[in-house]
Amino acid sequence: MANPKVSEMALAASSAGGLASQFGSDYYLKSAIAGGICCGITHGALCPVDVVKTRIQLNPTLYNKGLIGGIKQVVQAEGVGALSTGLGATAAGYFVQGWFKFGGFEFFKIQFADAMGPQKAWDNRNSIYLAASACAEFIADIFLCPLEAIRIRSVSDSTFPKGLGAGAARMLKTDGVLGFYAGLGPILFKQIPYTMAKFAVQGKAAEMMYIASGEGPEKSSGSKKMGISLGSGIIAGVVAAIISHPADTLLSKINKAGAGGTGSTTTRLLNIAKEIGFVKLATVGLPARCVMIGTLTAGQFGIFDSVMDTVGASKYYFKNPAGGNAH
Repeated sequence: MANPKVSEMALAASSAGGLASQFGSDYYLKSAIAGGICCGITHGALCPVDVVKTRIQLNPTLYNKGLIGGIKQVVQAEGVGALSTGLGATAAGYFVQGWFKFGGFEFFKIQFADAMGPQKAWDNRNSIYLAASACAEFIADIFLCPLEAIRIRSVSDSTFPKGLGAGAARMLKTDGVLGFYAGLGPILFKQIPYTMAKFAVQGKAAEMMYIASGEGPEKSSGSKKMGISLGSGIIAGVVAAIISHPADTLLSKINKAGAGGTGSTTTRLLNIAKEIGFVKLATVGLPARCVMIGTLTAGQFGIFDSVMDTVGASKYYFKNPAGGNAH
């Protein structure tokens, strides 16, 4: 159950100003912990889907039977254990990413809202969603990139070590420190638009759902808030998946040994894009990714809200100073 006093503070702050002083380091720490937990759990649980999705992107000629068919192909060729390839790197990487993404989003959202004042923050809430999520994701990706490089290499190269520590040691030896960041450009190109769409669409979808229900989050039951978190998360996840899919395909390709030939990362990315073509970049593996990201995003917002309630924190919601429910 959420702490009523914390909830009242969160809602009152949206119209009273002084947000930075009312939401301090304790709130941001709780947001970061909740974000790390929700991202680590959801990405780890969907590791089998991610393995198949990556295989489809890397070798669409072989893996051409869709998500279910791809799972069967992997199991038949390599055994059930292959579906957990890269699980350690996935769980660790996305725990760290979630820590900075969700914690950073709450931090920047509140800082921007506080700087604008109650009315401007309300009028520009969609812009705040976009700016706050972009800032948070940029920081998160600096920490995610090395772990994502290890995960993709372990999925694409059967000779690559499957353990996180052994994989990191191998990559450092063969590719050097810069090898961990060969995919930084694509990951920023993928993750920043993805996260901007994810938080902005989820915020707008949740707002519309609360309006349709006739009650804001401050008056809604726990089950209703959870239902709205999950429903808006699915919508946000599918939209974000479609927007970021071309860059996701490039990221999968660039971390495959020898992909794109020689030269700088930019040169290799251009070579890969020319070779594949935009249509395939935007569509190969997309159905599997929509399933994965839609489910994943719904789970993230649901788990995040549950953990925040458990630790006695309440999300900051925008509220119209002229009156009305918070959103």
